[in-house]
Amino acid sequence: MTYIAKPRLHHPTLTTNKVGYTRRDYEGPVSTLCAGCGHDSISAAIIQACWELDIEPHRVAKLSGIGCSSKTPTYFLGASHGFNTVHGRMPSVLTGANLANRDLLYLGISGDGDSASIGLGQFANAMRRGVCMTYIVENNGVYGLTKGQFSATADRGSKSKKGVINNDSPVDLVALALQLGATYVARSFSGDKAQLVPLIKGAMEHGGAAFIDVVSPCVTFNNHGGSTKSYDYVRQHNEAVSRIDFITPRSEITTEYAPGETVEVAQHDGSMLRLRKLHPEYDPTDRYAAMSYMQEHQARGEIVTGLLYLDPLATDLHTALNTTEKPLNSLGARQLCPGARALEKINAALR
Repeated sequence: MTYIAKPRLHHPTLTTNKVGYTRRDYEGPVSTLCAGCGHDSISAAIIQACWELDIEPHRVAKLSGIGCSSKTPTYFLGASHGFNTVHGRMPSVLTGANLANRDLLYLGISGDGDSASIGLGQFANAMRRGVCMTYIVENNGVYGLTKGQFSATADRGSKSKKGVINNDSPVDLVALALQLGATYVARSFSGDKAQLVPLIKGAMEHGGAAFIDVVSPCVTFNNHGGSTKSYDYVRQHNEAVSRIDFITPRSEITTEYAPGETVEVAQHDGSMLRLRKLHPEYDPTDRYAAMSYMQEHQARGEIVTGLLYLDPLATDLHTALNTTEKPLNSLGARQLCPGARALEKINAALR
């Protein structure tokens, strides 16, 4: 693959964040995706979120699978750690990396084909185990690399570019994430940066399994009148449950919104998610109510977006396994191989 590098020179007046980086420092090479692809908008939102969070790029590990979506980590956080796995296997590779080095921030990028078909089992187990990660699915409802066949998330009754009707029931990854125990669950739209950036910021500061499904129209194969994942369809059927500010422990990020009920939910590290509810009856801390609310609006043909569920007391896989706070990849032979006597004691405890 040929990459088109961006100029390294920055204008001297570019604004820097608290760790001394400009927004350009969070970018990668020029994207080779189709012009207008929603995936590029998601990359831009990730760049903005990491810059606003003052994250040093080398603290991030970005992992992906196979597909148009899984190419996108090339185009953001060029100075971070990266690993492109095989089809559908990103969650297990990320889990291993997370267990080896808990000091990094883990960002898993996938697509509807990568996560809802061959990788569905991997997705399910990463969610139920509470792997501390931000898992973003760039969901366009088609296999873009293989010329636009329906993916597993395509809605029943939607029409392909060639006029074929999809008769299969869709896999709803948001509903699965809620059922499987994810502690931060959201859905957004690639064309709504004002909503998507705070959602990504909240997910990256969350202390457990954070999942964001982003409807991301494929401009080549799935942006026509019969699609339910086109730009026009999502804009006409979007039902936002909240508008979001993200507040770090250090300083407040404010945004002007219309008056409405405000709910603040603390994250594990002390940061706050401030939700301005568009629907006063919606409670983002009730997992089962979130599932019911989403299905109710789905039956009306509406796409519910926003922060759907948040557990402020989330734990992760390291807590469940009681691992050492020191990253495993930094331990020496003496700590990793304590000797036969220690092994005998462990084996005795298992009898």
